[in-house]
Amino acid sequence: MKTISLFTRLVLCLSVVLTAGSLSAAEFESIFDGKSLKGWKALEMSYWSVRDGAITGQSTPENPCTANQFMVWQGGDVADFELKLKFRVEGNGGNSGVQFRSVLKPNGLAVGYQADIYQSGPYLGGVCDEMHNRKGHELLTANGTKTVIDAAGKRTVTNLDAKATMKPQGEWNDYHITAKGQHIILRINGVKCSELIDQEKGHFDLKGFLGLQLRAGKPMTVQFKDIYLKQL
Repeated sequence: MKTISLFTRLVLCLSVVLTAGSLSAAEFESIFDGKSLKGWKALEMSYWSVRDGAITGQSTPENPCTANQFMVWQGGDVADFELKLKFRVEGNGGNSGVQFRSVLKPNGLAVGYQADIYQSGPYLGGVCDEMHNRKGHELLTANGTKTVIDAAGKRTVTNLDAKATMKPQGEWNDYHITAKGQHIILRINGVKCSELIDQEKGHFDLKGFLGLQLRAGKPMTVQFKDIYLKQL
């Protein structure tokens, strides 16, 4: 029987580890190149640019945002997926969000789920139903809670172990969104901050576009970078 030297064994083991690591990392696809808006499009592009290696949405007194704007990924609809990105926001109450499994109306407004961004409180890290027409509050599940919505629309809310908080202004925050069927989990800065099981007949969304929001209102700047998507 041919023996294998200790050195050869170590090389083989290292090769296996590196290969496994590469396969794991490859499950997430970078969908923003950090340099251009290639693969992304908005109805009104004057609000959007690339700055600091990030997709940047900005409204100013000279170019006010009077209706919510969305920078939409052009890679097709998302259904079951995981998304990881970094964000930071200044102005307008820190109000923004990540739109997913949504439909874009001809006027540029979005209908569907939003992983909310806000300076603090229940909206931060909550799941909203943007432009909703169902009964009940647009905030389907708030920061620090799990909500189960049954087929008739009844909501049962329980508390999670923690709530999301924003880092000091100017620092980057991490958002991690997981959607599998009717089950959605949001994490901000490593904290599981909201969970939604949405079974409401005629209202839950299973696929749609992925986009980044610039909120209407006072002047603001919102930035998104290191955007990685894994289709499940």
